[in-house]
Amino acid sequence: MERVAIIGASMTKFGQREGWIMDLLAEAGIECLDDAGVDATDVDHLYVSNMASGEFEGQTGVPNALAHDLDAMPAYTQRVDQTSSSGGAGIYAAWQSVASGASDMTLLVGGEKMTHRTTVEATDVIASLTHPAEYKTGVTLPSFAGLTARHYLERFDAPRESLGKVAVKNHKNGVDNPNAQFQKEVDLETVLESPIVADPLRLYDFCPITDGSAALMLCPESVAKEYTDDYVVVAGIDGATDTHVVHEREDPTIMGGVVESGKGAYEMSGYGPDDIDVAELHDMFTILEFLQMEGLGFAEQGEAWKLIEEGYTERDTGELPVNTSGGLKSKGHPLGASGVAQGVEIYEQLMGEAGPRQVEADVGLACNVGGFGNCVITTIMEAAQ
Repeated sequence: MERVAIIGASMTKFGQREGWIMDLLAEAGIECLDDAGVDATDVDHLYVSNMASGEFEGQTGVPNALAHDLDAMPAYTQRVDQTSSSGGAGIYAAWQSVASGASDMTLLVGGEKMTHRTTVEATDVIASLTHPAEYKTGVTLPSFAGLTARHYLERFDAPRESLGKVAVKNHKNGVDNPNAQFQKEVDLETVLESPIVADPLRLYDFCPITDGSAALMLCPESVAKEYTDDYVVVAGIDGATDTHVVHEREDPTIMGGVVESGKGAYEMSGYGPDDIDVAELHDMFTILEFLQMEGLGFAEQGEAWKLIEEGYTERDTGELPVNTSGGLKSKGHPLGASGVAQGVEIYEQLMGEAGPRQVEADVGLACNVGGFGNCVITTIMEAAQ
């Protein structure tokens, strides 16, 4: 099977944006076409990662509409909805499209428009991904995060400050990302004294509601060489699920989807945790950064907080820089775009195009989580040799 290459990437400014979902998707799509040097008419498959354009804006059929807006017709189009892991699922779908031989040029665009809705309305839309029994009783993803964080801190004797340091780190990284929603540093005291949302988690332990879009261009490696000598290869990718009902899991601190998708991606790539130079993890809540670090083998169970305390994941001084983009915490979390944006950050790091965020990296990993670990996609990329 021929290797799948990524030859272009783009990301809009994340935050509170004017316009509607199609404006954001078109902006990222056009920029990605330009970055890759590909004409829209050469795109034969177009995927759009999006969770809830119908619920947020009353707009469905976004892939077809985007093909029209980009003048990419008659490309095959498809929407990819895997809740908050729609972006990672889109990368998987685009990779499958190219790896199978069905496509010679696949454009993936992920996006969401959310900020025109109130926090209550947006939370209600997002909560629809939970099990009906959980949804009816008012259980939301923030409440799951709070319960899990409390259990983790008590079970592993971890200091509350360790969670706060995740937020501090990611905000610091976001300062150097011109497309991040929050380009400002916060100190630990500010995090720990922010309003309680789901005890013990406070406001700065949560990602914001965000508008934004991101895109990647994928093609066979042989085709990539016709366009450029510099590109990134998808070395490994896999997806996995966990129980829909969160309380049915044997151990709330283990996300089975993270563990299994990581195993699959490592096996396919031939790499292991020690080979990863930079990682983008789904820090929708600070506690999730701990759980993914452990599930992906970067730390033993209950030990991730120690790596945070030691500075292991710091961008400029750590052994494994995590969330150099600022993560969802600082960069923002436009549901359908987030996993694609993770891929954009890893691509830029491996291409040496990350500017002041740049770290020394040949192999990078992105882990995109849907719901509270309900569905997870892990992607490993490497710079072309």
